[in-house]
Amino acid sequence: MKTILNVIWLVLSGFWLFLGYLFAGVLLCVTVIGIPFGIAAFRIGAYALWPFGHTTVERRDAGAPSCVGNALWLILAGWWLALAHIVTGVLLCVTVIGIPFGIANFKLIPVSLLPLGREIVPTDRPFAAR
Repeated sequence: MKTILNVIWLVLSGFWLFLGYLFAGVLLCVTVIGIPFGIAAFRIGAYALWPFGHTTVERRDAGAPSCVGNALWLILAGWWLALAHIVTGVLLCVTVIGIPFGIANFKLIPVSLLPLGREIVPTDRPFAAR
């Protein structure tokens, strides 16, 4: 079932969201300071490409640098990507078939706003990362 949902997601919105994260990651990797943020954008882009069957968990060892990094991320790229998730989620919720995919888009908003200090894990073992 996860495969079918991921394929439908890919056609409806996943590919375009992935391209948005890829674009943000490339822009952020232009400078040396932005490379960690670019890597986070690539990681979340892969999650946005195939979200069903995966979830995010907080890393308890992230600490203060991830907090500062999240504040910078929010200013540089986070709110643009969250806006893309909101627009795509609303457009998908217009049809009955698209409602689950719209809800999945809304679930990606917190990760797109504050990605540092989070880890993407399969849903069958979300506590294995701790």
